[in-house]
Amino acid sequence: MNSKTRPRVLSGIQASGRLHIGNYIGAISLWAENQDQYDNYLFVADLHALTVPESVKSGELRRRVEEVFALYIACGIDPERSTLFIQSEIPYHAEVGWILTCVTPVSWLERGTQYKSKGSDASKAGAGLLCYPSLQAADILLYDADVVPVGDDQAQHVEMTRSIARRFNSLFGDTFKVPEPLIRKSGSRIMGLDDPTAKMSKSTAEIRSGHAIGLLDSPSVVRKAIMRAVTDARPAIDFAAGLAPGVDNLLVIHESLTGTTREDSQREFDGAQYGRFKTAVVEVVNGRLVEIQQRFHEIVDDREYLGKIIARGSERARHIAEVKREQAYRAVGLK
Repeated sequence: MNSKTRPRVLSGIQASGRLHIGNYIGAISLWAENQDQYDNYLFVADLHALTVPESVKSGELRRRVEEVFALYIACGIDPERSTLFIQSEIPYHAEVGWILTCVTPVSWLERGTQYKSKGSDASKAGAGLLCYPSLQAADILLYDADVVPVGDDQAQHVEMTRSIARRFNSLFGDTFKVPEPLIRKSGSRIMGLDDPTAKMSKSTAEIRSGHAIGLLDSPSVVRKAIMRAVTDARPAIDFAAGLAPGVDNLLVIHESLTGTTREDSQREFDGAQYGRFKTAVVEVVNGRLVEIQQRFHEIVDDREYLGKIIARGSERARHIAEVKREQAYRAVGLK
């Protein structure tokens, strides 16, 4: 199936913080699995990282961008089968983002989850945080994406993009394709090991050890985090009595990495004490991360290869985005 007949997917991860096992299970591993089913356009969102400038350390952003890019490949994304690129290397994201900002009501922007969670102090929050949804809409709409894979807790992002696209089309004529969300039910939301009621977060992991499992963490760090993970006051796993959030979270991690079901987990772990259960999770996680880390170091050590892959992906993406940017410019009268 060639790219012209496959549905096009657009997705990306912000280049702030370090990628963790939740990013891998909920997004990256799915991108890798579906490369022959979808025409993937996958990017590193470095412009979005600037929306909270305090979190961007001097000289760190580009290093983190390249780290995320290399991890995409190390996790199984094939740059021959998927288009990988860096957001800031395609200037049309910022250009079309501004046009979409101009047609997006402020009341819509104020409902954005990024602004509500990080911009509570309006006297200090940057305007970029408020306008995050319109730039995100540009990311998606520039590529005529058919579907956008998100967790169920992120469906608002796609719905906002859909609303912005429809508003633009009603004002200036049919220009943008209205995308659909692609929601994964199991594994789409991996929770924090120290607080299984909150989603695992790159920003939280920066300030709290034991919250997340980083994709580049050493085996000893992984073991320590999992063995200390919050589970349950009961001495053993009891499926019939119901599972505490922390236990369920570790089971989801184990199931996602082994390709097993909840029924398989029940057969293997019902009645198991937490020491044995956590040890099994440690072995599975470290087994996967060793493979990822070995490939990652091969990529980052070959600067010439990494540079060529970044340049080639940007060229592919730029060719597609430029066409849509020209259409948007003509629609509003800038051409």
